[in-house]
Amino acid sequence: MTAETDTPGPSDPGQSDPGPSDHPVTGLDEVVHQRVRLGILTITHEARRVEFGYLRTQLELTAGNLSKHLSVLETAGLIDIEKGYEGKRGRTWITLTPAGNAALAAEISRLKVLIARVETSRKEQN
Repeated sequence: MTAETDTPGPSDPGQSDPGPSDHPVTGLDEVVHQRVRLGILTITHEARRVEFGYLRTQLELTAGNLSKHLSVLETAGLIDIEKGYEGKRGRTWITLTPAGNAALAAEISRLKVLIARVETSRKEQN
């Protein structure tokens, strides 16, 4: 164990260097993990189909900022964007794709692993 982190390291007999890819933080998806995009995916997952204005209000964003984040998620294939009208008013609806549902579930799983590691570390320190 290394003194600073209490994690196995190369100085331990019989232990190999775990390498950077073994830590769960390295598996976080940069597209999904960004705060606003994680919020978009989470709210959309909960609602199944969400209107642009609702997302903008809930996430406290400007229309332009939200549009940029939606574009990133759409390009990644994680959401579908549908434009239409409700009465005479233009509307934009967002839904998750199957890949978006899978990416959100994977990100949440990785976060749970990180939380468990922190909680275990905290208990060992006390």
